[in-house]
This record gives sequence, C-alpha cells and structure tokens, in this order.
Amino acid sequence: MLALGKKAIVLIVAAVFLLVPVLIVARFLKLWIQALSSGARVTFLDLLGMWLRKVSPQLIVSARISAVQAGIDLNTRDLESIFLVRRDASDVMVCVNALIIAFKANIPITIAELQAHHFAGGHVIELVQAMIAAHRAKINLTLDVSRAIDLAGRDILDAVQTTVKPKVIDCPRQTSDPNLQMLDAVAKDGIRLLVRARVTVRSNIDQLVRGATEETIVARVGQGIVSAIGSSDTYKDVLENPDRISKKVLESGLDAQTAFEIVSIDIADVSVASVRDVANVGALLETERAEADKQMRQAEAEGRAAMARAREQEMKALVQENQAKVVLAEAEVPKAMAEAFRSGNLGIMDYYRMKNIKADTSMRDSIGRGGSESPKA
Repeated sequence: MLALGKKAIVLIVAAVFLLVPVLIVARFLKLWIQALSSGARVTFLDLLGMWLRKVSPQLIVSARISAVQAGIDLNTRDLESIFLVRRDASDVMVCVNALIIAFKANIPITIAELQAHHFAGGHVIELVQAMIAAHRAKINLTLDVSRAIDLAGRDILDAVQTTVKPKVIDCPRQTSDPNLQMLDAVAKDGIRLLVRARVTVRSNIDQLVRGATEETIVARVGQGIVSAIGSSDTYKDVLENPDRISKKVLESGLDAQTAFEIVSIDIADVSVASVRDVANVGALLETERAEADKQMRQAEAEGRAAMARAREQEMKALVQENQAKVVLAEAEVPKAMAEAFRSGNLGIMDYYRMKNIKADTSMRDSIGRGGSESPKA
C-alpha cells in the first residue's frame, strides 16, 4: 500500500509538471502563432514573463509586429520598459508609431530617445513630423533643437511649416470691437490717420526657444508705424507714399530677439479719421482747418478786447486815485497857510496880493475862453 501511495504522488507531481507547460502553451498559443506568422517571433518564456510582470502580452506583441512589419527589430524588453513607466498602453503605441514614421523617412531616432521625450511631456509624433518636414525643406533641424522647442511649449510642426510657408499677421489684431481694428496715429500737421497693416513673417528656428511671440511682433510694428507717421510733416505724405512707412519700420530691426523673421510689412488700409466716406478729403480738411483758424482768430480778438477793457478800467481807477490825491493835496493848502500866518511867514497883505493875482488869473482865463468861442448867428 505504501508503494502504491508513493507512485500516486509521483504521478500527480509529474502530471502537474506536464500540465503547466500545456496550460502555458494553450494560453499563449494563438498569440505566439500570430507573432511567428508576422515575422516577429516571441518565445513562450517571454510571454510567460510578461504575464507574471502584469504586462499585456497582446499589447507588446502587437507593437513588436508593427515595428517588424515596418522593418524595425524591436525586442520585447524595450517595449515593456515603456509600458511599465505609467502602465498606459497608449505610451507604447505612440512611441512605436513615431519610430516607424521616423524610420520610413530615414530620420535617425532611437526608441530610447523617443521614450525619454515622450515621458518628459513632449509630443513625439509632431516632433518626428516636424523633423521630416524640415529635412524635406533642407532646413538644418537637429533632434536636440526639436526637443527643446517642443518642450518649451511651442508648436514645432507649425514652426517648421511657417519657415517653409510664411504666414501673415494682422496689425492690429482683428477683434469684434470696431474701435480697435485700426492703428491711430497723428502726423505733424495734426491730422489723425487710421492705419491697418499686414505683417508677413517666417519662423526663426534659432530663436524659437527664447524668442518673443507674435504679440511682440504686432506691438513693435504698431509702435513703428505710429512713430513713422508722427515724424511725417503732413498727412499727405503718408497717403501719397505709404510704402515709405513700411520701409522705415522694416529698417528698425523689429524682429530682433523674436521667434520670427519679418519678411515684409504691407499697409493694407490708411485713411483720415472720421472722413473715410468723403470723396474730396482735401477740401473737407481745408474747410475744417479754415473754420478752426477762424475760431482761433475770433478767440484771440475777444481776448485782446477783454484785455483792452480791463486796461481801460485800470486807467479809470488810476485817474480816480490821482484825483483823490489832488483833493488831499488841496486840503493841505489851508492848513499850510494857517501855519504860515501863525509863524509870521505870511502877512495879511501878502494874502490879499495872492487873492488879487488869483482873481486876475481867473478873469484872464474867462476872457481867453470867451474870445475862442465862435460868434453866434
């Protein structure tokens, strides 16, 4: 009985050891055949190891098949390392698809570089597409520069496309507010002009990481246009040759330290403020200027008249003041005469002689006035 028991135990153990491989083969047989038929051979031990590490064998095999079909020999360890970082199946497929795109375009990028950039927060598909576009356009764009631009938050693919095909920026930016759709500038003759420009720019790859954005270009161009108009002697010069404004702005080097290179600045619209619908702008402005001059001259004349009236009142007040002084002086005469009588400096005969002289003088004045009058009819 003891011998039979030992034999049964041995048979059970042997059956278990035989059953485990059978179960493994049964579980992964379909996946193994799929990989084998696709040329991406995977061993049963690799599949078992993925299962034990809680990695989806279906995901890894599918990703390896995709790479092998594209001509890239990726081992399962590299693919598992991508999945195990965040256990997200999309990480594996994004990196593999980016590698396939790069390989087909002869862009030398490894799966490790793509993995590092992906987990750093980059966009590997856009990165590869941008490098392909740059390579086709004969633009020197290295992997390090591409990764720096992408991680800086810039759209690397749009930047490369803008380098090949320049884009147009409205200055100022078009908004729903009609008061903000035109630049407002004043020439030296005081005439307000409304201007709208279109700036053609291309990306500057070398300055894309640290360079300023489109908003800086718009602000600098707007400032340059306002300054150029402000230095013009008359609004007629601006209306006659708006291209001079563009040339002057371009010569200012407005694209320095920006992520763009200004190709051209075109004045799309320029008009005199508040007279855009008037046919003869010059006549209207001359009429308004004449009216303004008239009002200014009238204001100056009224100012001078007011000053004259004020001066007249001042002179009248001065006369009244002087008359008051005369009255005060005459009031002192009797006092002085009384003092002279008391001190003996003036005698009574001297006083009568002075009165006679005064009366004689009055008589002579009266005769003189009577002689100058014209005889009555």
